Amino acid sequence: CHHCKSRSASAPTDTSKIHYEKFWLYRHCSSVQQRDRQAQKAGQLFSGLLAMNVVFLGSAFISSMIFNKVAITLADVWILLSILKVLCLFWIIYYLLGISRQPHAVLYRDSHAGAIWIRGSVLLFGICSILLNVFQIGYSTILIHCKSRLEILFPSIGILFICTQAYFLWHHSKDCIQVQHNFTRCGLMLTIATNLLLWLLAVTNDTLHMEIESQLREVERRFAGSNETILCTCPNTTICKVFQKGYILLYPFNTEYCLVCCSVLYVMWKNVGRRISHHHIPHTKPKFKLQGVVFGPLLGTSAVIIGACVFMMYQIQATSLVPSRQVFVIYYSYYIVLLPLMSVGAVIGTIIHALEKKELDTLKNPTRSLDVVLLMGAALGQIGMSYFSIVALVATDPRDLLNSLALSYSVLLIFQNITQNVFVIDGLHRRRTPPGKEEDTKEEQNHEAYSQRRVSVLELGQEIRKASLSYIHTYSHLSWKRRVLREISFFLVLCNIILWVMPTFGAHPIFENGMERSFYGYSTWFVIVNFGLPLGVFYRMHSVGGLLEVYVTA
Repeated sequence: CHHCKSRSASAPTDTSKIHYEKFWLYRHCSSVQQRDRQAQKAGQLFSGLLAMNVVFLGSAFISSMIFNKVAITLADVWILLSILKVLCLFWIIYYLLGISRQPHAVLYRDSHAGAIWIRGSVLLFGICSILLNVFQIGYSTILIHCKSRLEILFPSIGILFICTQAYFLWHHSKDCIQVQHNFTRCGLMLTIATNLLLWLLAVTNDTLHMEIESQLREVERRFAGSNETILCTCPNTTICKVFQKGYILLYPFNTEYCLVCCSVLYVMWKNVGRRISHHHIPHTKPKFKLQGVVFGPLLGTSAVIIGACVFMMYQIQATSLVPSRQVFVIYYSYYIVLLPLMSVGAVIGTIIHALEKKELDTLKNPTRSLDVVLLMGAALGQIGMSYFSIVALVATDPRDLLNSLALSYSVLLIFQNITQNVFVIDGLHRRRTPPGKEEDTKEEQNHEAYSQRRVSVLELGQEIRKASLSYIHTYSHLSWKRRVLREISFFLVLCNIILWVMPTFGAHPIFENGMERSFYGYSTWFVIVNFGLPLGVFYRMHSVGGLLEVYVTA
């Protein structure tokens, strides 16, 4: 048949354990392998269509809520998302207790999928999202006289969904499931669509933020002597203020959690029915070693320490009633110094990649393909916010000191994102440089000699000296290209960590300086920042993983 012209794939040795996929459209194909391949494509198509329809339906609900709050309310959106969460919960439980425990269900596991830093991010952001829902429940409980019961029910279902999904992704992110292919694909796509809709709602829903803003205005009116009051006001208690502050602080983590889960679930979806051949399985996993780098850690540590000081100063000053103009100047100045250094390092690394005659890794790798897409897509968040900021600043008063610093920051941020993406993506497609045999032998001998005796207090100085000499020996024996690549990669890792920490834990000058907010209006700029900021945070976190991969393979 015309559907079966592609060459059949080589089957594994033990064919009795393989559950080939079947689909009624391709039942007339003669070859089992050809029918399996066509059925796999059809299953991916239909599960993708399911996710697309769910996303479009949810997007229509959310858009209607934004533009017509009378016909479609936030409660209607919550009911739809609650139904989707419950369906996902049933599917995940069925996968954990049914599908994954069937005989020969998981014959292969993708070693590239579910890296420890990705699964750790799922746990970290999941815990923060649970706390966010707890704060929302507490806040709604205090104001139960003017709040709907749904405002307690929705975050309660959210806690169950987050806990179950985090457990599922931690234990099964590497699975290449070989049974119930289509049902598994549809379940994964439904979960991806639900996470995307939760992210979209978090980006566009500013209800509680506007409520807190109105309460602040209420306090100002009371100080001004006005007798006007609003019905649903947070009482003047410490616990209510804690719930408010906690909700605002943890809000970006929820959007981050949804994005990370979508990326892991997508890799799982690509791995359904995948049979990994022996040459795809790495015999030795590359290990992270700090040897061979000196200047990268020194410069990176300096950037982290200075950034931590700037961040603490910013948090103290920016949270006051009248933020100091000076703290914004210091914050932008730090970025204006750091971003060009990162850009120059990325450009030098890209040039060295071009000078190297290292073969490209052309093996099929869904995780690497997704890494490239995520790096390019997540960078759009910061790049988009920067362009919006550039237009607002140029249209107002670019000659002002703070405006000119913010303008320089936006331009440099765009350039840094582009250069770093080129460097990381080029490095991810390079084959790993195998370590020298002589270096490995010496390392093993040193480890055996060290394990055979205990180090006394008198020998401590001698051992430190030997370790230092070994480190210098390793550093000097690396080729200059590998050495520079490692230095640059490690420096960029530390820089991306501090640039991830600062916006994640509350440093948002692009929203708090008021310049762009006054130009675009509160609601519009809220949507832009809530769209771009989580993507920017996700980009920094994902860049760390990619740069560590480049460092290890150098």
